Amino acid sequence: MAANGTQAVDRAALLISTVVQADEPLSFADLQEACDLPKSTTSRMLTALERSELLERRDDGSYVAGSLFWLYAARHDPGEDLVRLATPTLAAIGEKTHETVNLSVARADRVLQVAQVDSRFILGSRDWTQIDVPAHCSSLGKVFLAWDVVSLPDGPLDRPTDSTVCDRAVLRAELARSRRRGWATTVDELEVGLSGIAVPVFGPRGQVVGAVGVSGPTPRVQVRFDEVGPLLREHAAELTELLRGKTPEEAA
Repeated sequence: MAANGTQAVDRAALLISTVVQADEPLSFADLQEACDLPKSTTSRMLTALERSELLERRDDGSYVAGSLFWLYAARHDPGEDLVRLATPTLAAIGEKTHETVNLSVARADRVLQVAQVDSRFILGSRDWTQIDVPAHCSSLGKVFLAWDVVSLPDGPLDRPTDSTVCDRAVLRAELARSRRRGWATTVDELEVGLSGIAVPVFGPRGQVVGAVGVSGPTPRVQVRFDEVGPLLREHAAELTELLRGKTPEEAA
């Protein structure tokens, strides 16, 4: 009996994960084939999962995640889940660079830093978590601008330093270059003597859900952009696979 109960749970979990990880709604036939289950078992399981609101059948007969998933999403900050998954990645980047590492998310047209690993150097960056910084002044913010997650505000742009890029045409050209090479940078644009580099983190459907970056004193960080950029992209790709429900080994 215990074995049969475990098997039923495993089959139900397989159906749920298949639907949740799919890029589009799945039909009954799609699910039966993907999960390699008998037709009668698939039908019985789907009916039970619908009753429990874990899955929902649309008018065309295809299946999507049920209302319980949306209820959870509404009651919980998705940034919290991202921080939980990203913590080992941030630690690994800090181990390799010894610089301050930050994770940011977008909230409307604001960029909020939600996690930080401190520099191992005596001279490092301050604690930037929960600090509201103009997006065009930080490498993390420029990621969200370059990938069209947030927009520039109307009116004149803030100019914290003489190096801040406030000319919109110049800034847009820079953002286009950032998107082509895969990372954004700042040099003395938020504070004199502070530089940063950041890359996007993509969600299950290819959308940018976060940005991971490194910052520190300009003389130490600026000369490492070509080294740190690819490193950040590699770790961000691993985090992206985790968000898609895959381990790095499965993604390889």
